[in-house]
Amino acid sequence: MNKIALFIIMLISQLTLAQTNYETGMTKAFKLWETNKPMEAVNLFERIAKAESDNWLPSYYAANVLVMDSFSKLKDTEALEKQLKKAQDFLNESEAISKNNPEIIVLQAILHSVYVISDGAKYGMVLSGKIAKLYNTAYAIAPNNPRVLLNKTKWEVGSAIYFGQDTKPFCKAFIKTEQLFANFKPESEFYPNWGKESLDQELKKCKE
Repeated sequence: MNKIALFIIMLISQLTLAQTNYETGMTKAFKLWETNKPMEAVNLFERIAKAESDNWLPSYYAANVLVMDSFSKLKDTEALEKQLKKAQDFLNESEAISKNNPEIIVLQAILHSVYVISDGAKYGMVLSGKIAKLYNTAYAIAPNNPRVLLNKTKWEVGSAIYFGQDTKPFCKAFIKTEQLFANFKPESEFYPNWGKESLDQELKKCKE
């Protein structure tokens, strides 16, 4: 009995240490991202992902950092392509762990959007339909997820602008998104909870 008790204690200690290391690593990676050190953050998220092989979040955030940073490289075709391919690899890893995850689907749609923004003539016809489908899929899975409705609506607004249509009707969706953010409860400490600043910008446009 003593051996069994000792084994259980050791197992619990190891699990606790692993969880502590995970939380410390994730916190440090977010800090690097916040202090404008995106590549250092990506590298740390990648190391955490290798240690947490059944956790989709580290790979998701590695992809997220790369996708968001890629907006600053739109004019550098070679660097942009390299970065988005790396982001896609991380997204694939994340999706393999967590199927039909609306957070991952939204980020995939944003990644495709970067391609379209960088070269509409080359990627517009190829990816626009895929992007719309991804957002519709995510919305069908999680209609009350604020990032789903926010980014779906932003894409629809962009399409409306492209075709010279009025964007004011989309303000209702942005107002609804604000309510969704207010009611959203992350499933875990590091669960995605971004997008409020982007929404605030859209709501400001609606008031102009």
